[in-house]
Amino acid sequence: MPMPADLNPSGDVFGGWIMSMVDIAGAVPAIALARSKVATVAVDSFVFKQPVSVGDIVSFHAEIVRVGRTSITVEVEVFAERHPENPVVVKVTEARLTYVAVDEFRTKRTIAAA
Repeated sequence: MPMPADLNPSGDVFGGWIMSMVDIAGAVPAIALARSKVATVAVDSFVFKQPVSVGDIVSFHAEIVRVGRTSITVEVEVFAERHPENPVVVKVTEARLTYVAVDEFRTKRTIAAA
């Protein structure tokens, strides 16, 4: 849940806060698949569909859509649940990010076949 400190001067949540949370959400399935640390190498797309307000309950849904030799591409959808007295859920953001598996020296490494 974003807090008042996460708001921009217009009263909406900073886009950077959402981007940071999307990066974390996308990394979770990438780390699980790679069975190692990953590094974000590209933000392939990022679309803000609606603003997020303080008090919204924000959910992040991440799905792996491509696995390469060293890279993993993840799509993340972001939803906000608003108005607790009459709840409504709206899609607020969608993004596609690419991560690369890295070893203990932070060098790119091959992803083992599952």
